Amino acid sequence: MTIESVDENTDGDFAKYVEKLHQLSEGSVHKRFDPYVDIDWNSPELAVFANDERWILPESADPLTNGDWYRSLPKEKQIAIGMWRQANVAKVGLQFEQILINGMLNYIQTLPNGSPEFRYCTHEIIEEGNHTLMFQEMVNRVGMNVPGGSPYMKVFSPLFPLAGRLMPLVFFVGVLAGEEPIDHIQKSILRSGEEIHPIMANVMRIHVAEEARHISFAHEFLEHHIKELNTANRLALSIAFPIVMRVLCDFIAVPPPQFWETFDIPKSVKRELFWDHPKSQQTLRNYFADVRMLAEKAGLMNPVSKRIWKLMGIDGKQSRYRSEPNRAEAVLLKSA
Repeated sequence: MTIESVDENTDGDFAKYVEKLHQLSEGSVHKRFDPYVDIDWNSPELAVFANDERWILPESADPLTNGDWYRSLPKEKQIAIGMWRQANVAKVGLQFEQILINGMLNYIQTLPNGSPEFRYCTHEIIEEGNHTLMFQEMVNRVGMNVPGGSPYMKVFSPLFPLAGRLMPLVFFVGVLAGEEPIDHIQKSILRSGEEIHPIMANVMRIHVAEEARHISFAHEFLEHHIKELNTANRLALSIAFPIVMRVLCDFIAVPPPQFWETFDIPKSVKRELFWDHPKSQQTLRNYFADVRMLAEKAGLMNPVSKRIWKLMGIDGKQSRYRSEPNRAEAVLLKSA
């Protein structure tokens, strides 16, 4: 699937696209963060100490809290699991950002002079580099020796960035597949109203703020360039879209084998929480409300692709706008 050039003199959509990318780039200039300026890591408030209940996972903000298993554990174990889980999510985020940076570098090397994507992508690469520093600092401070992604993620991580050069549309679908679940989890925790450790709060607020631009770019990029595909390539992408979403979501959201071994958790619990429990199934669907909206707008929802979305377990209601809180489903989950 190649991206053909668009004649900016005859395509009004191109001018709008360029302006949106310019606005995102200006946002990176004027509203940027530095993890070593904006977070006072040595502040007493950010100290990590044993048996701090602020590490207990907020209810309904993480699949691990679905069902009765997590809440039935002793508080000490809930805290230990919460610390391990949050540190590992940060480590997975770091590893995914590294893959994204490599893929974006591959992508921008293919761009001609005057490309509207070059400046924005370079800004994003810089921001993602700062995020890797921030995530690793959080992991170090928490003190859990977490591995991050699954062994499969580590095997395939050198290959995924090649898509940035060879199949940029598939690459940016993959970018959303990794960014949307992490963004959803972090927003759910921040919106939960429950007290969380200040390290988590600081890291999540910065990441959510800048990730809004990154996700916006991926949406704009895909919506704009999908229009250039012929019928056969658009059908192929419509089928690949939900498959990439689900596969990469599992790499990002499901804890690695070390987690289940460290805490001696039965396989039946893993199966229930990822993704057999009804609340977990709804959590999985909630991750992708925004990308379902994108797929509809980009013309990727058709009778065949809709069956794939359902088969992957990520079908459902589309967002009306990006980051729309799903209030009705939140009420349903709490009452379940």
